[in-house]
Amino acid sequence: MMAHKFLTGAVLALAFATGSALAADLPSLKAPAYLPPPPPMWSGFHAGLNAGGAWNASTGTNFASAPFLINGADNVPWAAAAAISGTGSVSTNGAGFIGGGQLGYDLQFNGAFLAGIETDIQGVASSNGAAAVVTLAPTPAPGLNLLTSIASNKSLDFLGTVRGRLGYLITPTLLAYATGGLAYGQATSTTSFFQHVPNDFSGFLLLGANQGRFSQTRVGWTAGGGLEWMFWPQWSAKIEYLFYDLGAAAYPVAITTDWQLTNLLFANATQARTHFDGHVVRVGLNYHFNWGAAPVVAKY
Repeated sequence: MMAHKFLTGAVLALAFATGSALAADLPSLKAPAYLPPPPPMWSGFHAGLNAGGAWNASTGTNFASAPFLINGADNVPWAAAAAISGTGSVSTNGAGFIGGGQLGYDLQFNGAFLAGIETDIQGVASSNGAAAVVTLAPTPAPGLNLLTSIASNKSLDFLGTVRGRLGYLITPTLLAYATGGLAYGQATSTTSFFQHVPNDFSGFLLLGANQGRFSQTRVGWTAGGGLEWMFWPQWSAKIEYLFYDLGAAAYPVAITTDWQLTNLLFANATQARTHFDGHVVRVGLNYHFNWGAAPVVAKY
């Protein structure tokens, strides 16, 4: 009887040991480490290059001339001064190449929304517009005609912006955005003024000739929008439209215009006025550093 009990205990012990060994060989059912989704690929700093075209929105330079000094007999000088006075406009429509670089930071939030800031600066080439107008008007003296010629041009030597961006991801890799903010640039305008009288008596009589020039770094505003496509990890391409407005400027052209003929003397002041605003369409290429993105941390 004792031998039977001993044999039964030995069998049970062997079965328990064998089960434990088999259980140790089974694969572990421990949960794998949790990896959060990757951070938004649009968040972080970016830098790149751009190129495109720019053209003037305001396409005219206006001028006005008025007498300020009269010295002569009777009413003839007043009539003569009025003949070389007046207002008009010449076309200064121009377009050219624009190209430069940009630097910015974006933050992707709420899944498909993006907010950021971007600054850029571009040089502008061949953006001058030039034109001339010639008018022929009668003067008080018989046989005299007044010939007036005005030529003007304007240019934007460089253009920079500091803008905010607010966008929405149409797809994870395609961003549509609006943008706006501050604009600045070197604006230049030059106007030439020339008057003379061809006549039957002396052949040529010069009334006045002068040139006025305006050049200044001006500050204004800009607004626009665009599309940006993340075509490769950390690389994106964009197409963008901007309207900029640097304001209007007025400057003197001909301070004095003298006509001395049989005791006649008068002087006119001529002023030119133009507006520096325009359109920009450009494409760009950006590299995204993702320095501002949160790191991926595994949780166990």
